[in-house]
Amino acid sequence: MYKNILVPISFDNDRDAAGAISVARTLGGDTAKVTLLHVMEQIPVYAISYMPQDYLVESRQAIQAELDDMAATLPNGSGLVVDGHSGRTILDWAKANGVDCIVMASHRPGMQDLLLGSTAAQVVRHATCAVHILR
Repeated sequence: MYKNILVPISFDNDRDAAGAISVARTLGGDTAKVTLLHVMEQIPVYAISYMPQDYLVESRQAIQAELDDMAATLPNGSGLVVDGHSGRTILDWAKANGVDCIVMASHRPGMQDLLLGSTAAQVVRHATCAVHILR
């Protein structure tokens, strides 16, 4: 059993967040700490000027509320929203917080991705802990 599991959450329609949470629950049992992490990537300056002024604050609050609801289904779950580049931020957060397993959903790849999505591929190649990918 793992003790500290990270589940990166993407709200894209083709990602199985519920499946990743279920696998994390199975791998960690009732005692593992499970963190649901969503990485908000920076919106380009030219695009942000076309969005409502409080768009980032409201979207961050909505995502945090959704993560909290998802985490409430886990014995030791918590949700966290951070800023950054998804692949690098997931790896950095896992290393800084002593994660021993990452469980993440990946989309069905096209030829451009070969076997995994780009974020999942980066995490698999560079993580210093176990990684489980769901499709």
